[in-house]
Amino acid sequence: MPSSSPPKVFRTPAAFSELAGDKQFATTLARGLVLLGCFTERAPYLSNRELSDLTGLPKATISRLTYTLLQMGYLRVNQRLQKYQLGTAVLTVGYPLVTSMTWRQLARPLMDDLARESRGTVSLWLRDRLSMTAVEVSRHRGSFLAQRLDIGFSMPIVASSSGRAYMAACGPRDRGHLVNEVRVKQPALWAEYRGVTEAALQEYPVKSYCMSRGDLRKDLSVVAVPLARTWHHEIIVATCAVQSHLLRGNALEDDIAPKLLALARKLEAAFDDPMQFY
Repeated sequence: MPSSSPPKVFRTPAAFSELAGDKQFATTLARGLVLLGCFTERAPYLSNRELSDLTGLPKATISRLTYTLLQMGYLRVNQRLQKYQLGTAVLTVGYPLVTSMTWRQLARPLMDDLARESRGTVSLWLRDRLSMTAVEVSRHRGSFLAQRLDIGFSMPIVASSSGRAYMAACGPRDRGHLVNEVRVKQPALWAEYRGVTEAALQEYPVKSYCMSRGDLRKDLSVVAVPLARTWHHEIIVATCAVQSHLLRGNALEDDIAPKLLALARKLEAAFDDPMQFY
């Protein structure tokens, strides 16, 4: 049984070796972005030494990077802990992307309704390299995920129902390339989740959705549905996560899955006729 809390996957400088001969690749910039990626909801405060341990970069390099990012507002110092944390400039960078996703406003009322009916959390996800990132979230106030899952939350593709639904929606060639990339770059995750992933891909043509139990927590059941319509040629995945003890019998498949499928179909239609929601 896969572990209930998959680790955050960082792209460390060691992974840059494949781009070593690319003269267009700016290694210093990449290192700074990797450093920013080390800050997570589980590790919001980090010292230079901790950043060095996470990235494998020399402490002197880390010091120059953190100094530069601090001056530009992408990092700030927590005076109590004397450690770095993300600065508000990070939000400024992400804001234009979030506001460009106008379909989020169309989806929100539908998501709110399903979150209330299911007493769970409904989310929309996009792929970021080998992870899936939440771009819109609607929570029932009693949901376990109410305090944890928010816009920007990320999970590895093979270790999440959203990721497996994404893979199912890919064409055979793209899916094959993605599987090979995971095998090479995330061998431990692939070994742990290969069986679950392959089973989900086999079931998807019949069910039109993927399910999981325990990706985020053992007592958590999730349904994931990819949308046929895409945003900027990217596949959007909708999920509904509910605490398992709130489900009776086969409610996940008999009740939650059909409602999430209906939400996905309505959102797909909105790409063709947005005015139907007004």
